[in-house]
Amino acid sequence: MRLGVLDVGSNTVHLLVVDAHRGAHPTPMHDERFVLRLAEHVGPDDMLSKEGEKALLKAVQVACDRAESLGCDEFMGLVTSAIREARNGLDVLERIRERTGVELTVLTGEDEARLTFLAVRRWFGWSAGQLLVLDIGGGSLELASGIDEDPDVALSLPLGTGRMTRRYLPEAQDGGRPDLAALDKLDSHAAELLAPAAKQLRSVGRPDLVAATSKTFRTLARLTGAAPYSAGLQVPRQLTQEGLGQVVGFISRIERSALAELPGVSPDRAHQLPAGATVAAAAMRLLDVPCVRICPWALREGVILRRLDSLGGV
Repeated sequence: MRLGVLDVGSNTVHLLVVDAHRGAHPTPMHDERFVLRLAEHVGPDDMLSKEGEKALLKAVQVACDRAESLGCDEFMGLVTSAIREARNGLDVLERIRERTGVELTVLTGEDEARLTFLAVRRWFGWSAGQLLVLDIGGGSLELASGIDEDPDVALSLPLGTGRMTRRYLPEAQDGGRPDLAALDKLDSHAAELLAPAAKQLRSVGRPDLVAATSKTFRTLARLTGAAPYSAGLQVPRQLTQEGLGQVVGFISRIERSALAELPGVSPDRAHQLPAGATVAAAAMRLLDVPCVRICPWALREGVILRRLDSLGGV
């Protein structure tokens, strides 16, 4: 069957279309992104602006039309942090459903962590043993650990790159250099939230393999010498704590325009990278992780795999 998944994140609306059946490897047929940065359309009153709603409606309609033209047998939509936390989020989703017919399901942070963990487990397999997964999004940081396909611990912390940039590094959004004192405050804030989470994760056993997903981790790995995306998904990639420390020191001292020219850095997300790198470094430090393996599968693939598992037959 051909499945379409629309993931409405804090930064990007991402459409993934795959061909798959139960027990098979999902084969990507179409991959399309719309950069909306919805979290930046949520004001101090925690309301998604009319402009943000209009942009989301347009992206959902385009994605729906694309999925139909590609012959999707099923189309699933999900939303994460930005819409989940907006006070008018449910009202916005209802208006979008009325206009497009698309039912967008709101995932909790724990749902995100569990589905991402499933995708990473399937990618690396049972030989990975006790698995720890880190995933930095625009609004939140997901963490999960376990020995099976469903993690024993699944957590979500409000440490996403967009959220932390707006709170600690507003000058980065305007193209300026990050404030070093603000980065220190961000590091302390991340460490404070991560300390109890790390204790929970350690309680289920030391991981045999630590994996990281998301655009932020992929970009940071690329800046430390990992293979580019064009080399293919099967190429092993990793990010070490030592290499990440060097990257943090470098990117925290250059302006957004220069950062956007580095290999692997998306110009539209360059301003969020210092915050993302700081959170990633704090997570690896607090979790005592010297190195993470980069996994190309994440939430969308987890949603697809869970749906395929629910189908009848052999």
